[in-house]
Amino acid sequence: MQVSDLNITKNVPLPSPDSLKSEVCRTHQQASFMAESREIIRNILSGNDPRFLLIVGPCSIHDTKAGIEYAKKLASLADEVKDKVYIVMRVYFEKPRTTVGWKGLIMDPSLDGSDDIATGLKVARTFLREVIDIGLPTATELLDPITPQYIADLISWSAIGARTTESQTHRQMASGLSMPLGFKNTTTGDIIAAVNAINASTQPQTFLGVSGEGVASAVTTSGNPDCHIILRGGDDGPNYSPEHTAETIKTLKNKGACDNIMIDASHANCQKNHELMPQVYRSIIEQRAQGNTNIIGAMLESHLIAGNQKFPQPLNDLTYGQSITDKCINWEKTVQLVKETQAAL
Repeated sequence: MQVSDLNITKNVPLPSPDSLKSEVCRTHQQASFMAESREIIRNILSGNDPRFLLIVGPCSIHDTKAGIEYAKKLASLADEVKDKVYIVMRVYFEKPRTTVGWKGLIMDPSLDGSDDIATGLKVARTFLREVIDIGLPTATELLDPITPQYIADLISWSAIGARTTESQTHRQMASGLSMPLGFKNTTTGDIIAAVNAINASTQPQTFLGVSGEGVASAVTTSGNPDCHIILRGGDDGPNYSPEHTAETIKTLKNKGACDNIMIDASHANCQKNHELMPQVYRSIIEQRAQGNTNIIGAMLESHLIAGNQKFPQPLNDLTYGQSITDKCINWEKTVQLVKETQAAL
């Protein structure tokens, strides 16, 4: 009588992390860039670098050609404002779903439900290398706990999302990551879960993982000292106001956690309306300009074309440079907001 795998229809072995990293290898120059970008972000978190940290880019990468076009534009803009703003590009390959939907380029790189994860991992790693070669640091949300073994060496900053901040698995994973990392408040708006996540992730942890050879292993970490909170709003509404940030700083200090705050101008803070995102972002910058240096950075969802488009639909019908997940502001508005940031700070 069969008692195992009753609901499994397919189990396809993946290449080991070491195998993929050997195939899509990181150059010495890329490794040096990664180390430098991570150190800059750490210095911003510690206050040793006074610049504002801006995580900006598409909600998700679904078209690598459009993604590279965006990256080239962003690199030029980043160079213009580098005295005041340190820009890191959103390169999001995994998308958490409330119910169902496209789960990102790693899970479904062909956007057709074929779920060719092996190809998705290769495409993601290749894309990250191209962005780094353009001269941009990279940021992503790490959703599946196995994914970092394949791409984390090419990530400058990462996030744990609102749906997974409470997850012990993700807190353990974060404790072993080599880059600075932000925990978002939960979808309900709860910040205590994120504060607890920060404290847990700074501590040593041992958990089940996968080695570079692709073997199940017991992983022991020393803890990640570079974790912070991200305010993204919640079911009760936005949480980017001066009153919200003051309360968050107080809570972080009372809990003995890092009292740096990043604020996401998208998601619930703009009611998922990209037309409201600029006014949210301007409020964040105003608070920083008025002296709230605990606000170390912000997040913006931005693409070549504003808004989003329905998906799934025939790939030939997709609008080039427009999101198929959350709504984004367009490139022109992005330039305006970034230059306003430079002027304000």
